[in-house]
Amino acid sequence: MALYPPYYLLEERLLRRNLQLISSVSQRSGAEIILAFKAYALWKTFPIFREYINATTASSADEARLALEEFGSKAHTYSPAYTDRDFDTIVSCSSHITFNSLTQYQRFGKPLIATPAASHPSLGLRVNPEYSEIETELYNPCAPGSRFGVLASDLPQRLPDGIEGFHIHCHCESSAETFVRTLAHIEDKFARWFPQLKWINFGGGHLMTRKDYNVELLIQTISDFRNRYPHLKVILEPGSAFGWQTGDLIASVVDIVENHNIKTAILDVSFTCHMPDCLEMPYMPAVSGADGEEAQILPLNTASDDSLHTTSQGFAYRLGGNSCLSGDFMGTWLFNHELQIGEQLTFADMLHYTTVKTNTFNGVHHPSIAIRRLDGTIEILREYTYEDYRDRMD
Repeated sequence: MALYPPYYLLEERLLRRNLQLISSVSQRSGAEIILAFKAYALWKTFPIFREYINATTASSADEARLALEEFGSKAHTYSPAYTDRDFDTIVSCSSHITFNSLTQYQRFGKPLIATPAASHPSLGLRVNPEYSEIETELYNPCAPGSRFGVLASDLPQRLPDGIEGFHIHCHCESSAETFVRTLAHIEDKFARWFPQLKWINFGGGHLMTRKDYNVELLIQTISDFRNRYPHLKVILEPGSAFGWQTGDLIASVVDIVENHNIKTAILDVSFTCHMPDCLEMPYMPAVSGADGEEAQILPLNTASDDSLHTTSQGFAYRLGGNSCLSGDFMGTWLFNHELQIGEQLTFADMLHYTTVKTNTFNGVHHPSIAIRRLDGTIEILREYTYEDYRDRMD
């Protein structure tokens, strides 16, 4: 079957590289490391994951079902708020359930503990250490007024019946050094309750597969923590670390327009539909042209400079998506050649927090999803059709 742009291309070799490192960290530190679906949920690749890890984390009934039915094990589930409609499904599909508030525990957790312990998931509370080094406010779960987690000042001295764990999330693609500093705040705020717990989940955002990440420091930090609290099982649930730099989004130039000295290459993909983090964060991906050479990202205030369009400087283009949203574009890249209609562009590192967020706004054609196997063959995991767009609306 032929593969035409646009498409996401996952590299099995790179995915296994990440999984091997994550598995090594788990074995050497004694922590359980599980996959967070909110960042990566390509379920046709789960057989590969099962060679390295045993569990996943979910944030909804649908994700919990995905864990049980496609990954093959019950989920560690956390949601800001559970509903009567979904909670029975979550219970049946979860090994752990974390409540975001004491009121959610009273409503959903307390009835569970009236049943035999072996018949219900292990229960936990999300707590908020009121400390995070995430600079982008949109991604900071510990900012003042956050809706996430119980403050230490609001916890009773004796935890509610049946609460066996704490869930703490305050990182986003963060370093091991950040974890060290954050852990000091966590212990200062919550260590008095640790003797009442069986497990502690330090959430996601531990980007241990990034090239410059201090893996040895992470392992030592977790090991030291476990020595201080040997009765606590430590859990990490990164998402980006699994899919980090494992695949790209391949697009094509379908037109080139110019307005007030700004040249825009219009693509057959959309930032708002297929790369939403580029607009939310904003995150500027590396982009390469048909020659494989990576384009240079230019400062925003130089986009209309005529000199940038000269041969000596290269060729500057804004990249625009193929939707009707005026803001469906990203800054300016300097290419070493003039772009041509039909030319393919590669957006690097587009598997994590991208494939899970895509949408069909404007009916823009959704990229296919493919994987390059270890022997070099490319297998199409999913192609999207009109019916996929239509059936979301019925």
